[in-house]
Amino acid sequence: MNKHGSPIQSIRLANLDAIRGVGVLGIFFLNIYFMGNSFLGYAPHEIQPTTDIAILIFSNFFLEGRFFSLFAMLFGVGLLIQYQRQQARPVSAVAAPSQNNQIKSRLYWLIVFGVIHAIVIFPGDILLSYGVSGLLAFRYINLNADELLRKARGFILLSLIPIALISLMPDEHVYIRDSAFFIEQLSAWTGSYKQQLTLHLTMLAYMLAVIPLTLMWYIAGLMLLGMALYKRNIFTNGLEKKTLWQCVFWAIILSSLDSLFSLSGNPRWEAMSDLLLWFSAIATALIYIHIIVKFCQNAPHRLTLLQNAGRMAFSLYILQSIVGILLLRYIAPDWLYSLDRIGYLSIAIIYSVLQLLLADVYLRKFNQGPLEKLWRVLVSRTS
Repeated sequence: MNKHGSPIQSIRLANLDAIRGVGVLGIFFLNIYFMGNSFLGYAPHEIQPTTDIAILIFSNFFLEGRFFSLFAMLFGVGLLIQYQRQQARPVSAVAAPSQNNQIKSRLYWLIVFGVIHAIVIFPGDILLSYGVSGLLAFRYINLNADELLRKARGFILLSLIPIALISLMPDEHVYIRDSAFFIEQLSAWTGSYKQQLTLHLTMLAYMLAVIPLTLMWYIAGLMLLGMALYKRNIFTNGLEKKTLWQCVFWAIILSSLDSLFSLSGNPRWEAMSDLLLWFSAIATALIYIHIIVKFCQNAPHRLTLLQNAGRMAFSLYILQSIVGILLLRYIAPDWLYSLDRIGYLSIAIIYSVLQLLLADVYLRKFNQGPLEKLWRVLVSRTS
C-alpha cells in the first residue's frame, strides 16, 4: 500500500488491459462514421430505414460515448499508477521534481502525437484532448477518493454548460443523404490530399477553440473519476451491488430518453439528446468496467485477445484512422454515398476481429506496440 491508501502495482493489471482493449475496439464503431466526413459524420436518410433506426437505438444504449468515457477513466488510472510507482521509488529531493516532469513529458508528447494525427491523418483525434485534460487532472492526483469524486462531478457539470450552448446553436444546413450540402461535403472530403489538409487544419483550429471550454473539463472529470475508482479498488473488485444497479437504472432511463429525443425530428429535442448521452455513457461505461473485471479477475489467461489489444491501444487507435481514411476516402469513396448504418457496423465488426488477430500475432514477437515503444523512447530522452 502507498501513502494514498491504494495498492501499488508492479506488474500489468490484466483487468485494465482488457478494459482498454474493449475501449480501443469500441471507439472504432463510432469513428468509422467520421472517416469520410470528419466534421458531420453519418448522413441520415430523409426517411430512415428500419435498420438505421434499430442500429441508432442500439448505439444509444451500448456504443455512443461509452468507449470514449472508458478511455478517459483508464487514462486517469494510468496517470495515477505511474505517479504511485514513481513516488514509491527511493529518490533524492533533487531528483523528485524530475519524476513529475516525466509524467508531464508523456502528456506533452501525447499532445504532439495528437496534433500530428489530427493534421496528417484524422481530424477526429482524441489524443490532443487527452493530453491537455491529463495536465489538468494531474494537478489533483494527490486527492483522496472522495475529494476526487467531488472534483470530477464539478468538472463534468461545468463542461455541460458550454456543451449545451453549442448543441443548441441553430444549423442552417440540411445534412441528409443526397442533399446538395451532403454532396458538396463529400466532394470536399474525398478531394485532393491538399484539400483534405485544409479541412483538417480548419477542424484542428475549431478543436483548439472548443477544448478549453468543454472537452478539457469533461475529460479531466472522467480521468479524476477513474482515479477515484482505482483508489476504491473498483478495477480489482468491481462495483458494489447497489452502485451497479444504480448504474443499470440510469443507463436504461437516460439511454431511452436519448433515443426518443434523437428520433423526435425536433432540433431542440435532438440537442437535448446530446446532453443525455454524456450521462448515460458514464453509467454504461461503469457497467462495462464491472463486467470485464468480474470476467477477467486480473488473470493473464482470461480475455487474452482483449488484453493484447489493450496493450497495443495507442498503435491500434492510429492504425484505425489510417485504415478507415484509406478505405473511405481513397479505396472506396463511392461507399460514402451508399453505405447505411448496417454497412458501417459490418466494417467495424470485421476490422475489430482483424485487430484482435493482429495484436495477438504482434505481441508474440514483441513486448509492446510500435507507437507505445516510440512514446516511451521520446519521453525517456526528453525528461
